[in-house]
Amino acid sequence: MKPIISHTEIFRIPIAMEPFVIATEIATIAQNTFIRIHTVDGHVGMGECSAFPMLTGETQATCFEVAKDLARLVKGKDAIDIGARLAELDAFIARNTTIKSAFDMALHDLSAKYAGLPLYAFLGGRKKEIITDLTIGIDSPEIMAAKAVDFVARGVRTIKVKLGKKGDEDIERIRRIREAIGYNIALRIDANQGWDPETAIKTLKALAGFDIQFCEQPIHHHLDDRLPEVRRESPIPVMADESVCNHHDARRLINAGACDAINIKLAKSGGILEAIRIADTAAASGIPCMLGGMLESRLALTAKVHLAMAHDNIRYYDLDTCLLGQLEDPVTGGAIYDEYSLKINDEPGIAADIHPDFLASCISVTI
Repeated sequence: MKPIISHTEIFRIPIAMEPFVIATEIATIAQNTFIRIHTVDGHVGMGECSAFPMLTGETQATCFEVAKDLARLVKGKDAIDIGARLAELDAFIARNTTIKSAFDMALHDLSAKYAGLPLYAFLGGRKKEIITDLTIGIDSPEIMAAKAVDFVARGVRTIKVKLGKKGDEDIERIRRIREAIGYNIALRIDANQGWDPETAIKTLKALAGFDIQFCEQPIHHHLDDRLPEVRRESPIPVMADESVCNHHDARRLINAGACDAINIKLAKSGGILEAIRIADTAAASGIPCMLGGMLESRLALTAKVHLAMAHDNIRYYDLDTCLLGQLEDPVTGGAIYDEYSLKINDEPGIAADIHPDFLASCISVTI
């Protein structure tokens, strides 16, 4: 009997959080959407996405509405023919990669469950240690330095620092952080497209002596033609984030000499299938990748841990979104943090769900 899709449940799952500041936005709530794809023989696949309007152009409301159309499209079809299902979604509507990533995740979860394998094994991976960084949002240099000291006291070994405001202030932020924590802790920075090319070059040169691992997305993706110049002038390696949504973007930037590394996010790529294509494209040119995210709960986090274990070119892990001030955890099962190391079990699929008590208060529809 083929694993035919019978219906899909769609939920809006807002998760309250402490304000988190980056160069382009202040987040006070995680705008997440959760889906369950059911098959006629009783299997269920879980998927989640987190809308980040300033990057993908999607909101929780648009994800919820588009999900209804996507659910109608896959209904009655083979759940484990992932490539065909995702191709249909792309043929039906352009972009909308955030909500597509939830369907991609649920289809992968289903396929791994039918195979009787944890998702990482279904994807051909193996268990390995995944240790995340922890991110400091933009604030005054004094407050950011104090947070860095607190992070170190809590056992964090790699700190990601959000920058992208005024270059001179950003230099002071890093100076104060290094002054407070010394040089035994790895630092990586993320400008979130906040600098113009001239400010990026000036700032990155000024930060050369602070032992920065890499800088994510120093300039706006509209200025990708200037990114090779920024990379040439920068003493700090440049990681492309907002500039790379799919493997075509990755190929273009790599061929242009625009980046030293790439940050993969499921909400940008449309899910696991395209994320693997990006990692493969980068690997062919010796360009390492990082796996990051938006503001997903531990459910999507778990899928990302499985993906990280399945691809050796994913070498950096920015999987701290559940630690960035989310005020509730509605997930049952799934990955757990052992300090900053992420652990998963060997149950089939993703092995995570959203608690029914939480879902009872959420807006939902079944297609």
